[in-house]
Amino acid sequence: MAMANSHITADVVEVSEFPDLARRYGIRGVPKTVINDGVEFVGNVPEPMFVDHLKRAIAPPESSA
Repeated sequence: MAMANSHITADVVEVSEFPDLARRYGIRGVPKTVINDGVEFVGNVPEPMFVDHLKRAIAPPESSA
């Protein structure tokens, strides 16, 4: 998606070279995907599930009214 849309960025990190990032994000398995520092999941997921994760990541916070 990042290659198709200039508003999206993506980084791939080799955790053995950046152990501080591995600790920060609690890497226990790969691939681990983190979206907007709020939604994360491990492993390959079907496209519909990936889209659901994206929607959760961009949804406005729920109000506690």
